[in-house]
Amino acid sequence: MVPWKDEKATSRMNKQGSRRKSIQVIAFSFLGVASLSALIVLGLILYFMIAQGSKAISWGFITQFPRHRMTEGGIYPALVGSFYLGAGAVLVAFPLAVSSAIWLSEYARTGWWVRTIRVGVNTLAGVPSIVFGLLGFAFFVKVLGFGVSVLAGAFTLALLILPIIIRSSEEALRSVPRGFREGSLALGATQWHTVRTIVLPAALPGILTGAVLGVSRAVGETAPIMFTAAAFYMAKLPKSPFDKVMALPYHIYVMATESPSYWCTKDLQFGTALVLLGLVLTLNLGVVVWRTRLRRRKKW
Repeated sequence: MVPWKDEKATSRMNKQGSRRKSIQVIAFSFLGVASLSALIVLGLILYFMIAQGSKAISWGFITQFPRHRMTEGGIYPALVGSFYLGAGAVLVAFPLAVSSAIWLSEYARTGWWVRTIRVGVNTLAGVPSIVFGLLGFAFFVKVLGFGVSVLAGAFTLALLILPIIIRSSEEALRSVPRGFREGSLALGATQWHTVRTIVLPAALPGILTGAVLGVSRAVGETAPIMFTAAAFYMAKLPKSPFDKVMALPYHIYVMATESPSYWCTKDLQFGTALVLLGLVLTLNLGVVVWRTRLRRRKKW
């Protein structure tokens, strides 16, 4: 080969390498700026919420009932009501979602029917929460006769978080190495025994993550419980699943839009929002710690 052609080829390769490095630097810089921007926005939101809401936070705010047309007092019934609704929703949705994920991941044969089900689950995950609220009002409140109650609200929120838990549980089950299943089946175990003793324990951290994400969304929703469970004000805690209940997101909505004394309740509004944010954050941090311990113990 002619020497000047070698030099020309080498020069072309060097230019291409420099161009790739430049593109890589630009791409990484853009990703870094985007990530930093998201963190800055999140930090500003947290700072604003803490600065506005910390004025109202006290032990009495957590443990007292609202007073004087909800311009004083605390959020105890709303906090307990949110716990009832979130716990009820996950108790209903979790076994159904995990069972569905096991069937889709371990038993269902690939075909148009399974693809249709997955499309339906993904579609339900994107449906606005107000639609679930109207569905819950029409079916649980009216048709089944639950009335506006904790039970109707819990079932409605369960429908809301069901696709979220199904998707995350199926992904967790699929992430378990195929060799685990093959080894168990080779030793003579049945498919159900393999799923129950090998696959589920390995996928448990991911399944728990999905469940907590679902509960976090359920606890922060206003529209579904507005039609099915929430009360404007209650002087006592609910005594049965068929009673109405106060809830943190609806309490914020009421004070912000329905209260004639908006400026008198401004600190209470931000304090309630800060408690709700702290509750969701605690749930997520708790599951992260739990998942880390499970992974260390199992060493998957």
